[in-house]
Amino acid sequence: MANLFFSRNTRVLMSDGTTVWEIPVLDGFSFSQATNASEITLNEMAASGGTTSRRGRKMFNDSYAPAEWSFSTYARPFKSVVDVATGWDGNAIKCHAVEEALWAYLVSNPTFTPGGSSGDGAWTTSIASVTNTCTIDFNDSNVAALGTFDLYFVMGEGSTIANATHTVYKLKGAVVNSAGVDFDIDGISTINWSGFAQLINEVDTPASNTPAVTINEATSSTANFIRNRLTTLTATNVAFNTGDNDGGAGASPTQYNLTLTGGSLNFENNITFLTPETLGVINQPIGHVTGTRTIGGSFTCYLSNASAGSMDLYEDLQEATNSITNDFSLVFDIGGAAAPAMKVTIPNAHLEIPTHSIEDVISLETTFHGLPSNLDTADEASIVYTGSTY
Repeated sequence: MANLFFSRNTRVLMSDGTTVWEIPVLDGFSFSQATNASEITLNEMAASGGTTSRRGRKMFNDSYAPAEWSFSTYARPFKSVVDVATGWDGNAIKCHAVEEALWAYLVSNPTFTPGGSSGDGAWTTSIASVTNTCTIDFNDSNVAALGTFDLYFVMGEGSTIANATHTVYKLKGAVVNSAGVDFDIDGISTINWSGFAQLINEVDTPASNTPAVTINEATSSTANFIRNRLTTLTATNVAFNTGDNDGGAGASPTQYNLTLTGGSLNFENNITFLTPETLGVINQPIGHVTGTRTIGGSFTCYLSNASAGSMDLYEDLQEATNSITNDFSLVFDIGGAAAPAMKVTIPNAHLEIPTHSIEDVISLETTFHGLPSNLDTADEASIVYTGSTY
């Protein structure tokens, strides 16, 4: 009898060749790979006699396009338990996140050292874990190519992989191209991940050829979800002045008091995969290069005439006819101040003029762009997880 595979039973594994992380994903994951083909057609007049004309065509596979993958996870920070079989740390309690490995490969070309019975798991770049917090920065992201890893989509019921009941697909040479953080008011904080890979292969005899999970700490916990309704935003004027009104004589407010109704943050690497164009063979992608790093997003709030509120922000941005860059510092406390929480700081954000959304209660949507302090640096944003004991 043929086996059917249900998406609800799918597990995702991520491997750097030594360490294998289990990544719990939400419904809606996808992975695919297309081919690039050439078409040859004939376009000629009628043959002698005037009754026939060749109209055929041929197609040839030129190359494989890079594989594409996407899935969503929850943001799930936690404090590790020392020296558990599939845990992060063997010596000291530190803050980590279930999806931490994805962040590491989004922001740099990292190397991970697993924790042992007397050591703690650690990254060479971009991620620093201490007892209560885990900090992710972009300081090492000015590289021509990011780190690569292998993704495994394990399909089949049950955690024990069997050849007769499971199918496993391996995405070789995967990279993380983007991450999008959504904090809808009534939901749980979610991160939408997407990226590319060189090739998709079905794993032969998956029971013996699928790598065993080495880190899956806190994946079954329910104490590390972040509630979006507790999210706050602090918007501070860095170098912006309308030369007008509400903040005093000739000045804009130092800080705007904005109560959010929703928002999103986006981190993009704008990766391009390179594929040869040799004639007579089916070419495969050989690697990637990074493009412009793009960090930005948007937030929504009700239109309010409170002092230094959303109406003042709209008015000041609208009247800033001499301001070249609307420079603000934005701090999103996603989930509030208490653990579990996620703080995203954008020291220099250029704000666009908000747009009105005409509904029962009129609201404003403001789009922003994270900018580096100068073109040589990579300090557009930092992310700090605050973990709780699970």
